[in-house]
Amino acid sequence: MSVSVPLTASYDVADLRQREFPVSAKVAYLNHAGTSPLPRRSHEAMTRLSEGLMLDPTGTFPVLMEKMHELQESLRTLINAPSAEDIVLVQSTSLAINLAAGSLPWERGQNLIFYASEFPSNAYPWMHFAQQQGVEVRLVGEGTPGLTLDMVERAADSKTRLVAASAVQFFSGHRTDLQAIGDFCHQRGILFSVDAIQSVAHSPIDVQKMHIDICASGGQKSLMGPMGLGFLYVRRELCEHMSPVFVSDNSTVDWMHWLKYDLTPLPGAGRFGTGTFNAISVVGLLESVKLLQGLGIPAIDTYTTALISDAKKKLEADGYEVVTPAAHGPIVTFRAAPDDAGTNAIISALQKQHVHVVKHWDAPKTAYIRASVHCYNTVEDIDRLIEALREVKKS
Repeated sequence: MSVSVPLTASYDVADLRQREFPVSAKVAYLNHAGTSPLPRRSHEAMTRLSEGLMLDPTGTFPVLMEKMHELQESLRTLINAPSAEDIVLVQSTSLAINLAAGSLPWERGQNLIFYASEFPSNAYPWMHFAQQQGVEVRLVGEGTPGLTLDMVERAADSKTRLVAASAVQFFSGHRTDLQAIGDFCHQRGILFSVDAIQSVAHSPIDVQKMHIDICASGGQKSLMGPMGLGFLYVRRELCEHMSPVFVSDNSTVDWMHWLKYDLTPLPGAGRFGTGTFNAISVVGLLESVKLLQGLGIPAIDTYTTALISDAKKKLEADGYEVVTPAAHGPIVTFRAAPDDAGTNAIISALQKQHVHVVKHWDAPKTAYIRASVHCYNTVEDIDRLIEALREVKKS
């Protein structure tokens, strides 16, 4: 048996598991980088709102609007945005980055930089609009765990318009030095865009201090919210120079005067609104964000980083090839079999032992296993993974 490292959080993990995460009673759930389980309070809030929409939709609408504004304010404090008006609720990270990339004023001959193994949500929108506008895409860091300042420094020149980064890489778990890259971009007048979906409720993000111009996240991973709702932050001064690629009934000034037909965009990020939002998800995401903020993002970061360091050490001790670097977030990725079939068989065997992980391919399509933790996981969950892998090896 592996010996557990005495990893402790500054909050009561046992109480949190019992109170908010019933999934933990039977399962070592290690796929938060894919989809996190809803906290109990989020599920209950969504159920209450759903009943309200069933029994009294008109009376429920003002409550919903109040919750929407409360969510915007909670997200504002989460990333230290200057104003709640700098944040707009959107369906997903993909949509958020498409809205930003399509609305920026590009010039032919400019270039943008991002890591060569980015998740498509943070790659395709930039590639698509760059192609339309005659902007060069510079991919850097192929074969490495993630984006570094050195890569950006070597790739950037006087024509660089934007650098796009993931705060934590979905595949390797690499933690990007947002402060260093943000400082570099700010000093040179380069825009800095961050996909925060794997990290925004795991590690502190300060859009003002880090000079982040655009920040996007879906709600179902680090934020532990329901699918289908996330947010987009855009720096206010930048908004004024962007022409929205999409116009909806609620993205213009005086929008509740339905027949005014005034295309003047709302100030701030509200101009990127996409119409009717996912009402039930608003209250669910709000409760999840409030829970995580109550625990403390730095406390979650310290604890989940320690859990992954523990997992990384134990996997390496058992001979696995671990691609997760020393500077990492809440993700560890390792190679457990020589091919797809073997990897699939291991994941299936782990699931039968109630250990939930996923397969991911690297760029050459080599199969790896990824495990990812959140605030309520324990070192016992990590040990269940290690012991289950040992059982698979024996069979």
